[in-house]
Amino acid sequence: MKICMIAEGCYPYVVGGVSGWINNIITSFPQHEFIMLAIISDRSVSGKFKYTLPENLTEVYEVYLNDNDWVKRVRKKHKTRLSSKNAVALEGLLLNDNTDWATLTKFFQARKMSLDELLMGPDFLDVVTKCYEKKHSEIVFSDFLWTMRSMYLPLFLAMQSELPKADLYHCVATGYSGVLGAMAKLLYPKSHLLISEHGIYTREREEEIIKASWISGIYKNLWIDQFRKMSQFAYNMADKVTSLYAHARTLQIELGCPEEKTLVTPNGINAQLYEDIPGREDGDSFINVGAILRVTPIKDVKTMIMAFGYAKNNNPALKLWIMGPMDEDKQYAKECFDLVSDMQIEDVVFTGRINVREYMGRMDFTILTSISEGQPLTILESYAARKPVIATDVGNCSGLIYGEDDGIGQSGILTHIMNVEEITSAILTLAENEKMRLEYGENGYARLMKKYTIQHMKQTYDDIYNEMSV
Repeated sequence: MKICMIAEGCYPYVVGGVSGWINNIITSFPQHEFIMLAIISDRSVSGKFKYTLPENLTEVYEVYLNDNDWVKRVRKKHKTRLSSKNAVALEGLLLNDNTDWATLTKFFQARKMSLDELLMGPDFLDVVTKCYEKKHSEIVFSDFLWTMRSMYLPLFLAMQSELPKADLYHCVATGYSGVLGAMAKLLYPKSHLLISEHGIYTREREEEIIKASWISGIYKNLWIDQFRKMSQFAYNMADKVTSLYAHARTLQIELGCPEEKTLVTPNGINAQLYEDIPGREDGDSFINVGAILRVTPIKDVKTMIMAFGYAKNNNPALKLWIMGPMDEDKQYAKECFDLVSDMQIEDVVFTGRINVREYMGRMDFTILTSISEGQPLTILESYAARKPVIATDVGNCSGLIYGEDDGIGQSGILTHIMNVEEITSAILTLAENEKMRLEYGENGYARLMKKYTIQHMKQTYDDIYNEMSV
């Protein structure tokens, strides 16, 4: 079976998290041929892979959400106008009124056109004017028009991209990934569409837009509605939609995914990789705290550093290891370095990208202070090494720490996001109680082996793939 994985902003350009999950899926099924439809920002990222591609991943297609107008323009005295059917479909998309995605798919896939000419032309202007008059006449029209152009350019670029033929399209989100998967199913009716959401894409974008300073007022609602209708298209076309935990499945249903399509499929890791890892080095008397993450704002490393600094003042034996790449947001990484310096915090180590197995055995516990997560693989990696975890109450972190009626017991400490006092207290609690650390670590290992191994995940997706190969 040929499976086309479709993902946005991750594999094979970024390590960890969803990228690691995709790599695990591909390598777990060598009997299937995989191709990759990778959605990235622009051509500057092209080909800059952080993974060695598995042998059964035969091709990588790239889709750019920000691109030059590569279509050669032909000067015409009279420009070709949209057909009435295409104009109605475009109007339905902008108004979110019974959008005719099938017509739009044929339109954008049938011919290469200048998107500049489309967005700056009379047809798009007519549709935007109708939308404005029906729903948004209280705002300045010129601002509204330019917002529509900026919103629809990345979507139209994606919809115009080449969609390779496959038996199964496996999208690792809704959004732009889901739109391309849904379009592919329309183009190739014998194919199947599977969507696996690690975070709930619509909700994540909504949170980002609400917090964003570059957009205000009614325009926030316009962007939120844009992502909702894209996800709805994907949900409607999908054969099956998976999530990592029960609450995420509930959110999918609330957002319009038909309940009968939904299925909970937890993450899984290879626990055997952590059986013989190196332990504490001779002479190491520190209480080592490990943070396995990308140094980016969503991981809220600054809160972690501040909490560690206050904990260090109370317990000088503490040492923080921040383990992961620092090149994704260099400005934020610099701000983190400066914070350590400004607070004069000793024993903070930024390792950069490392092999987690070479460091995990030295740790006494790990910490994750993210403001958004799905079901973090780093927590499962900690459990595989029998290490307890401090984590913020995002995504499925509560379920991983307290269990979901598995009877195993607590395996770490949960805190609220951006709460320096709570995180400081949690660090000191585990640092000062070795018996608790060992008990929580064993509970975490038991929880992992009961539900979250790579074998569990592989069997689940083997069943799904087999069902969709018929």
